[in-house]
Parts: sequence; structure tokens; C-alpha cells
Amino acid sequence: MLEYNVAFWNVENLFDEEDSPRRTEKLERTIGRELKDWTPELLDRKLDQLASIIQQMNDGNGPDLLGVCEVENEHVLNLLVAKLAALGRNYMVAHDDTADSRGIDVAYIYDAAVFTAEEQFSHYIVKRSATRDLFQVNFRTNSGNLLVVVGNHWPSRSRGQYETEPYRIIAAETLGYFHERIRAIQQNTNVAVLAMGDFNDEPFDRSLVNYALSEQTRSKVTRARSPKFLNLMWPILGERKGTYFYNNDPMVLDQFMVSKGLVTGKSGITADINSAKVVTFPEMVATGVYKKPVRFGRGTSPNVDGFSDHFPIMMRLSEV
Repeated sequence: MLEYNVAFWNVENLFDEEDSPRRTEKLERTIGRELKDWTPELLDRKLDQLASIIQQMNDGNGPDLLGVCEVENEHVLNLLVAKLAALGRNYMVAHDDTADSRGIDVAYIYDAAVFTAEEQFSHYIVKRSATRDLFQVNFRTNSGNLLVVVGNHWPSRSRGQYETEPYRIIAAETLGYFHERIRAIQQNTNVAVLAMGDFNDEPFDRSLVNYALSEQTRSKVTRARSPKFLNLMWPILGERKGTYFYNNDPMVLDQFMVSKGLVTGKSGITADINSAKVVTFPEMVATGVYKKPVRFGRGTSPNVDGFSDHFPIMMRLSEV
């Protein structure tokens, strides 16, 4: 049996350097002030910090597939891959520039010796101010099985949870629609679909339950005629752990959701539905009462010993 280690991480503002020639004039006008003093040296330090964590994942072997969000462009992803060279993996990047107003995207780093990226699609979310697309990549295993991965970074709560909830519902409807389309295009109700990302809502919120059609129990997914997801993060809620902290309260915003074909294994690939966990290596966790992530930050006073404002998450897939 083959096992695949899958991870996701919101890497918090992994921007190219200040005044980067790879940034459009429009984007420079939008975020230029935000990136003041974001020097090549600070970017390099941030990459070192991220790489030090990624290299520890999967018992020191690094993940087979890593989804990331809040990355500006393919250049910074390639710089990050270069930092992972000691793992000896054939890491490749799947990325697509989207129209997000801050220029941050969803992307993947994957081991090309394990997965082949056959097709990729960006699914636009209709919103008055541009937000991140859903980023779908169709991967093929060496055994010939299809794994459709949909990366998400839904609109934030920064203007209030309930004021912004309709935007996340739009994103959830978009995910639900493409889940259904994937099954129709593949002509297979058991196609393996893995949705992962920073959803900016928790597993019990309306966007995920009522619109993305994610469930807490296995049977509600396997018996349903409509395309539903099993959300693997419910046990994390019971442990009072979080992937993100707001006002020092833990929130599970980063999640894995798997389709019926991954739950039953009829897709040829099986999700270990008990394997999802939050990655909290000691150096990533703030000391004190609130065990929140140690941020790197940006601007004039970053914490060069920090990482991100989110913890990564990990899970396992298997294939006979």
C-alpha cells in the first residue's frame, strides 16, 4: 500500500520583494506601501523559516503535496522550493495568477515523482472586489488514479464575520457547483475530490455546511445522492485546538474536506479520515497562556524568528 502525505499552509503574506519588477503597476499602487522595507534579505529569512517547518513534516521527509495560500507569484514559490533541496524531492509548482485585489494566490508544491499534474483550472468567484479563485489541479498517481484537488482561500472576516459571510457563501456555492461538475465531467460519482484551504469559516458555519455541503459524519456523505464532502476537521474542534487565533481564541479555519470516493476508497484512493491534524512544532508556538502561532509579520519590525499567523494542517491518503 502506498501512503501520501498531504499538507496545507496559509503562509501569511509571502510577497515578492519591495519594488519587484515582477509586480504590475496596478498592484504596486495597491500594496506598495504595505511592502515598505520588505527587502530581499527579509524575504530570504521568511523563506528559510517556512522551509524549516516544511522539511520537518512527514517525519522529516516533507509532504508529497503541499497546498499554500497568500503567495504573490510563482517566483517566490520557486525560491521556497529551492530551500527544500535537502529533502531530495522533485518538487514542482502549480500556480495561476488571479485577480485578487492584494495579488495573493492559492498554489501547490508537489513531488513530481509521486504525482503528475495533468490539468489546472482557476474558478472565478463572482464578487464586486476581486478575491482569490478556487484553484483546481487534476493530479494523477503513478498507479493511474485521478486525484482532483481544489485549493481555497475564501474572503476574510476582516470587516466583520456576519458582514462578510455572504462572500464566503458565494465561494462555498462555487465550490459546491464545481464538485458537481467534476463528477459530471468525469462521469463518476466516486471521483476523488479533495478540497483544502483557508476557508475563513469554521466547520460548523453555514457556508461550509449549507452551501459547500460538508458533513460531520461518514454515512451522510456515502449515502447521499448529491455531491457532499466529509469535513475531516471536526475532531480538531473537540480538542480545542486551532489553526488560527482571534482575540486569543482558537479557530479551525484551515480544513480538509473529502468526497465520497475518497471516503469509501472506490476512487482507488482512500482518505484516512482520522489522520487530519494541526502541525505545531515547538518553535512555531508562542509561549505563555495562548498557544497561538508565532508570526513573521512584515514592514519595519517583523519577527525574524516567526513563521506565519496560521498553523499548517496535514492528512494522509492511501492507495492499494
